[in-house]
Amino acid sequence: MATVEKLPMLAVGHKMLEDELSRLKLERPQVIDAIEEARAHGDLSENAEYHAAKERQGQIEAMIADIEDRLSRALVIDPTELSGDKVVFGATVHLLDEDDKPVTYQIVGQTEADAKSGRISYNSPLGRALIGRKVDDEVEVTVPSGDRYYVVSKIEFI
Repeated sequence: MATVEKLPMLAVGHKMLEDELSRLKLERPQVIDAIEEARAHGDLSENAEYHAAKERQGQIEAMIADIEDRLSRALVIDPTELSGDKVVFGATVHLLDEDDKPVTYQIVGQTEADAKSGRISYNSPLGRALIGRKVDDEVEVTVPSGDRYYVVSKIEFI
């Protein structure tokens, strides 16, 4: 029997997926109506509206299936219930870069990742390099622009 791989995410990421699923399920009947309306125009072989609506229907169904799969495998983690001295999923990590400039990231799932907002995926190069590290550990990470070096200055669970 195959094991189901759990998908760690924060509550905010879970809510984002639920909201997107609701939006798509509301859009689904509108697309079906558009298909029926386009079908009423006759010859389907050269009916651009029909083909566009059918394509959109396929996209919506695929997105719904993907989101439902992710929600069924979701492992919602509350960082405030975590503790310890190592970087784990959900931790907020304060770093000093090679210029001693402070940077802060929260380790999150792919759904909620947004580096500009300080949230990086646990699967990103930096996220993978930080998992398991402790305060004062040096971290080297290879990114497209080259190697980057950091020192872990603080770990929080907020």
